[in-house]
Amino acid sequence: MSAGCKAGVLLCLGCQIFAVLCVCLGAAEAVTVKPTCQTNWPAWKNFKTGFISKGGRVVDGNTPRKQTVSEGQAYALFFSLVANDRKTFDLILQWTENNLANGDLTSHLPAWLWGRRDDGSWGVLDNNPASDADLWVVYALGEAGRLWGDRRFVALSSLLASRILREETADLPGLGPTMLPAPHGFQTGGKTWRLNPSYMPMQLMDWLSSRSPDRTWRQISESSQRIILESAPQGFSPDWTVYEDSKGFRMDSAGEEKGAGGYNAIRVYLWAGMLASDAPSRPRLLAAFTPMADFIARHGYPPESVNIATGEATGPGPSGFSAAMLPFLAARGDSATLQGQRDRLTARPLRSDAYYEQALSLFAHGWMEGRYQFTKNGSLLPSWQTSCNSASSRLP
Repeated sequence: MSAGCKAGVLLCLGCQIFAVLCVCLGAAEAVTVKPTCQTNWPAWKNFKTGFISKGGRVVDGNTPRKQTVSEGQAYALFFSLVANDRKTFDLILQWTENNLANGDLTSHLPAWLWGRRDDGSWGVLDNNPASDADLWVVYALGEAGRLWGDRRFVALSSLLASRILREETADLPGLGPTMLPAPHGFQTGGKTWRLNPSYMPMQLMDWLSSRSPDRTWRQISESSQRIILESAPQGFSPDWTVYEDSKGFRMDSAGEEKGAGGYNAIRVYLWAGMLASDAPSRPRLLAAFTPMADFIARHGYPPESVNIATGEATGPGPSGFSAAMLPFLAARGDSATLQGQRDRLTARPLRSDAYYEQALSLFAHGWMEGRYQFTKNGSLLPSWQTSCNSASSRLP
């Protein structure tokens, strides 16, 4: 056992995580991320103050319609769980159900977009669900039910997962059961589909595969890994990709992003970096995206948008992109590049009113600070489940 693994095991002595075993938190070659005993999470409090209404709505105030997207609600549920903030979790869930799911999440997936209409009223602007948000809602509910001992959350998670299988997946020729971005609008022809690699965090796929008796989730996990890897032949993930029967993946050159990778794709590296050290997909993903790490090392920043075929970038990405890359660089052991991105964040702090950047930062810094980890099968290990006093008394 490496020194890094020994430290990880020692730090897990105080864990009380139901039937989940403590795991090594980092390989020897990676930058070690240690659990924190802090229960206070200032960044989460700031996020709540800046973006979450008293009723539980995550508001993107920089948009003309002061919109809410289901992704924001889903992320906030996850952050609430990481923070052990049951009150906020309940508020966010209730607002989501009342306003995005016709008052009943047992019978509706949440609509993806809500905000101010042209007539000045407020409500759903687009009722097509978004599968990435739906997956994070399912995950947050399932893990909240386990960690907080609430069977209602577990049941709701199971119902929503079954609905995702029915409404947001398709059996693609040559690819098998596959996660679609939404129930409608992404089969662009009889034999072509638009897909989004950032909608498929492998942690969540591993979690669903390990918990559901329906083996379709295992097949979806396998197709998701293929999508992430095969849509990025030069080591840069696209925002969107096109899959065509018998021809495989090609650039989404007709889409708005013209085949580039930017504001969607940045999450692909974030999710990959936060995988458990023994997660099956981790080695291939970390290796596949080496060109992105090399780009950052050469230029000192992640690109705002990059041509996935040539690696040509349009310019520096916002500071939130630097935050999102921290776990990936840490997992690869790129210490110098990692420090460079930390320095960039210090010199160019996140914009306080930028919802998406702040959400990326919460994911990344929460993980880097040891506030949560994922296990091999995707289970959540929040630091608040560690008995810090007990653990510290046993450390050498």
